[in-house]
Amino acid sequence: MGESMIITKLRERRAELIKNAETVSATADAYNRNLSSGEQRVFDEAMGEIDQIDQRMTSLAEGEQRVKDIESSFAGIAGRPAERGAPGPQDAELDKAFRSALLAKNPAPIDIAPTRRGYSWPGIERRDLLKTTATQALPTSVYDRIFTHMVEHSAVLRAGATVVNTDTGETLAVPKSTAFSTAALTAEAGSITESDPTLAVVNLGAYKYAAFFQVSSELATDGHADLLGFLSRQAGEALALAYGAHLMTGTGSGQPTGAVTTATAGITGPTGTASSFGTQATAGQGTDLLNSLYGSVAEPYTLSPATAFLLRNATKTAIANLKTSAGEIVGTQYLAQSPAPFLVDPNVAAMGASAESVVFGDWSRYVVRIAGGLRFERSDDFAFQNDLVSFRAIIRLDGALVDANALKTFTHSAS
Repeated sequence: MGESMIITKLRERRAELIKNAETVSATADAYNRNLSSGEQRVFDEAMGEIDQIDQRMTSLAEGEQRVKDIESSFAGIAGRPAERGAPGPQDAELDKAFRSALLAKNPAPIDIAPTRRGYSWPGIERRDLLKTTATQALPTSVYDRIFTHMVEHSAVLRAGATVVNTDTGETLAVPKSTAFSTAALTAEAGSITESDPTLAVVNLGAYKYAAFFQVSSELATDGHADLLGFLSRQAGEALALAYGAHLMTGTGSGQPTGAVTTATAGITGPTGTASSFGTQATAGQGTDLLNSLYGSVAEPYTLSPATAFLLRNATKTAIANLKTSAGEIVGTQYLAQSPAPFLVDPNVAAMGASAESVVFGDWSRYVVRIAGGLRFERSDDFAFQNDLVSFRAIIRLDGALVDANALKTFTHSAS
């Protein structure tokens, strides 16, 4: 028996992905550089899909082998008489002819000769066979993976925030400097003026974010899809959506202190940029505003590998659509050649009057404290009477920007 069409298609897709990944890697090697963020994303997505294809091919191959083994075991039973109505050579020819007519649209006529089956002459039955009729008895298969819809969530951790893991959740004091000593030209034998550095602390707690859900024991036990994997992934998404908003705009009262809450105002757009970046052809508008925002952050911060722009997807699209007076799009090229990546975070304010729609700087100065790690727990006993399986996901964390000069914001004009 030859290889199934599904496995053949999977092999072809796998080869295509490998070729794409090799092309991306070869391009970087040719210029003796590391992969860019875009190239790394393409490479990682290709390798991830290859892993999924390998798992799917293995599952299909094992299923086909089981079918072969069963057929061989029945065919090998010695001395077993043919069942009444068992298919013979002519049935195989008819089967081949029907498949050719249905699948290949072969117009050749099909001749059916009346032959005796069993102990009667039932004649020929003519029926229209549809997969919607019960007599067709088609099986129903369920793919072994759940395709999860995607949502945008916080990019603070992805941008390079400093993560501190602790076993417990008592207050964690994070020291920071607020001023350095000053030095001055001093005459010989002159008195040296005392100048002490000043320090302060930022206290981080552990706010609890949790998700709880239940499924029937039948679904958890009998389902063929990767249900438990899906449940754990969607629980993680739920937690990220919950704490992500606070990492960006939290007040610090009963919740983390958001990055924008403490960040310093960088650039404010001129009149007429209340809901846009203005006109690209006008000096001081368009990408000039983003360049000014970049320049408002001290150079030592911009040299950090955790330097990034965070903004909404719609804001990023508005930048990509910036055009010259001649209609030439320059925004897309600006995004591609920017010295720092643009990361989408839906918790940044949308473009609007006096809104801070872009946050730029060194995100390593934003500290996220996680107490006890992420917990994903299951209980078969909690809802025993209802025969339900209970799940909960819990994370305890806090966050704060310990250096207000590290992040600057772009603010739209009031009108």
